Amino acid sequence: MKEINPYYSVVVPTYNEAGNIEKLDKEIKSAMSKLGTPFEIIYINDGSTDDTLSVLKSIKNVTVLDMNRNYGQSTAIDAGFKMARGEFVISIDGDGQNDPKDIPLLIEKMDTEQLDVVAGWRKVRNDSKKIKVLTRIGRLLRRIIISDTVHDSGCTFRLYRKEAVKSLDLQGEMHRYILALLRWKGFTIGEVVVNDRARVYGKSAYNITKAVRGLIDLLFIWFIHKYSQRPLHIFGYLSILVFVLGTAFMAYATYQKLFLGMGINRSGHFLLGAFSMLTSIVLFSFGLVIDLLIKIHLNNSPYEKRYYIRARYDQ
Repeated sequence: MKEINPYYSVVVPTYNEAGNIEKLDKEIKSAMSKLGTPFEIIYINDGSTDDTLSVLKSIKNVTVLDMNRNYGQSTAIDAGFKMARGEFVISIDGDGQNDPKDIPLLIEKMDTEQLDVVAGWRKVRNDSKKIKVLTRIGRLLRRIIISDTVHDSGCTFRLYRKEAVKSLDLQGEMHRYILALLRWKGFTIGEVVVNDRARVYGKSAYNITKAVRGLIDLLFIWFIHKYSQRPLHIFGYLSILVFVLGTAFMAYATYQKLFLGMGINRSGHFLLGAFSMLTSIVLFSFGLVIDLLIKIHLNNSPYEKRYYIRARYDQ
């Protein structure tokens, strides 16, 4: 139910979940009402092609954001986060697999340990073998690339302090790396085991294509974390490496000329050396250009919206 100053904001991204919404809404309202504090529920219809929007518009005491097309879960969550007014924000999937009865567990964990974020951990999963395999591979890559030790980064069921969600700007498949982004920003994070229920209606949209996009986004946030302030550094490292290799090739070509009598025009090492040195100059210049463009974008360029909300319904 909506209040002037909600203490909690519940953000629910949905895509083709017409069969799950009504039951989930009743469960969320039941769990939140028992807390005895004002709350709001924000549903985001992420370009659904079934009757999800019609079902959402029939529900009372909620806010519905209707995206003008399907942008993906990260963007839908981002839209909900930016609309949230509560001091604490709860995100929960619209497929009904997260159990709203576990919300007090998240709150208790946050209060007890004074955390900024509490993430749900689906220790016992009700997913297909394919999804479980993709999840394990993703977890391994996250640990290797970004040192992410969270057990279940793919679980959307979380409790955040307002300051944490307002620091985010999500896109692509970055909802899987929210915890890593927040940890890098200095926010404290904890986990609590939550119930993972079997899906009743519809099917999971997670597949190999999304897994690959997630890997690309993983590399992106690694780059942003490491080099967003000075991208010149990574290109500088590469240019130095390539320059050293070029120097080695040129030195060997000179050795062939002076001691083996081989003409420069017959030496492949000379050509490789010259090419490497030119490449090192290009890489360094490329780093300079990117560095300047980022500074210009951050300091002067106007913000271009990445998504559009077709309509907002306050019911």
